[in-house]
Amino acid sequence: MNREFLKELGLSDEQVDSVMKEYGKSINDVKEKADKVDTLESQIEDYKNQLEERDNQLNELSEKAKGNEELTVQIEELKQQNETTKTEYEQKLQQQAFEHKLESTLTGAKVKNVKAVKALLDLESIKLDGDKLLGLDDQLNNLKENESYLFEQEEKPNSPQIVTPGNPDGGNNPGNDPFA
Repeated sequence: MNREFLKELGLSDEQVDSVMKEYGKSINDVKEKADKVDTLESQIEDYKNQLEERDNQLNELSEKAKGNEELTVQIEELKQQNETTKTEYEQKLQQQAFEHKLESTLTGAKVKNVKAVKALLDLESIKLDGDKLLGLDDQLNNLKENESYLFEQEEKPNSPQIVTPGNPDGGNNPGNDPFA
């Protein structure tokens, strides 16, 4: 979107400035969220690489330690710790994906304050299924009905008023007619 396009639509300079200001806010929000997603994706790859490296090291040690019972026991303990760490990372990643999807969905629903709305939601009943949040729509609709102040109101464009031609305030004047 650029200023020339808006001016061609017939908007005044003040209107163009206010539209560009709001557009800039939304673009900045999108850029911040894209940066967060990139950071999270790089963290995910780092975690996966670390886990693979640990698994490979444990497999190498187990090959070298055949016949030594103490080392074999230690290796099994390390494998169990590795599995525990892996499940913890996966849970954290799922939680981050859930939080990100929830925030983006709430932003898309034109929520004024994401934190306030999240506090009113029953997060236990909302589940992430692929790219969809199950159970969120009903709660949002309920909040829109009961707590409408939390959502940005959609402004309806000024519709032109159609006036019949002539003098609408004219009419019959039964009083004194100066031209009679």
